[in-house]
Amino acid sequence: MRIILRILLVVVLLAGAGLAWLALRSPAQRPASDEKVEATPQRVARGQYLVENVADCFGCHSDHHWDRFALPVKNGTKGQGGYPFDAKLGVPGLVQAQNITQDKETGLGDWTDGEIMRALREGVNRKGEALFPMMPYEFFHSMSDEDARSVVAFLRTVPAVRHPIAPRRLDFPVNLMIKFAPKPLSGPVSAPDPKDTVAYGQYLATIAGCAGCHTPHDDKGQPIPTAWFTGGWVMVGPWGRVVSANLTPDPDNYMGQASRDEFVGRFKAFETLGGDNAPVAPPGKNTVMPWSSFAGMTREDLGAIYDYLKTLKPVKKPINRFPDAPPEPAPADQRAATEQKS
Repeated sequence: MRIILRILLVVVLLAGAGLAWLALRSPAQRPASDEKVEATPQRVARGQYLVENVADCFGCHSDHHWDRFALPVKNGTKGQGGYPFDAKLGVPGLVQAQNITQDKETGLGDWTDGEIMRALREGVNRKGEALFPMMPYEFFHSMSDEDARSVVAFLRTVPAVRHPIAPRRLDFPVNLMIKFAPKPLSGPVSAPDPKDTVAYGQYLATIAGCAGCHTPHDDKGQPIPTAWFTGGWVMVGPWGRVVSANLTPDPDNYMGQASRDEFVGRFKAFETLGGDNAPVAPPGKNTVMPWSSFAGMTREDLGAIYDYLKTLKPVKKPINRFPDAPPEPAPADQRAATEQKS
């Protein structure tokens, strides 16, 4: 019995030491750069394009019309911080997108350029604490140095909005495990040549977070690496319940049938959609796909994404994207045939 008790004591001490190490451990990181980004007109314009149309940063860091199609951003809320996600929505605690306006007290006004770039691509805040991976820094890790500078240059132009955000609260052990998510950059990062449309399309699809939504997640909320772009992630929120589409070019899928022009045109059809004119979504058929944001991408960039998606391995996987939508009424000729049989 004494031996068993001693073994148990050792196990308890080791477990306690392990938890203490995790609690005190800082995430992997490097010092924030002391670079001061030169805000040239070209950088500000490129940063606005990336923030508003490619990475769709305001899609998380703003308030929305939750009942309108594609969840347009409410005027006057850009960058002030996003919707608080809690256990009811599958988050182990409480997480809310931060204020990224230039407000010094509640936003990024007191952050250095290097601290913003490190948070964006490496996942640690100015205090060196790990950001919750709902912030897609694992995808932004691939963003080029020049594009990261452009993002900072544009964010410096976002008017300050004083809007406090609820402090993050994560349940055990997630509060400790997220410390392993951040990854420091190991060297300079360049973007592919836009002339190589497949490689550049992959770059754009990565920083746009396409795989993050269009990949099923496991019971821990992590994307399943063997199922990239096959869709099937059930997203529940104030918009209702929606399931992401399969983006692989299977012949039975949209990507397997659409031409390049049709793909680009589908996005461009939403160029004029916004908070002021977006219609209320039909019951059970709203979407978190930010059509109006992505519609602002150039035709060349949308075409490059199409070229990349067409290189994916086709996977046959039917998806019911709107499981809560009322059944569609049968066409008139079908109803007539049914009535004749009865």
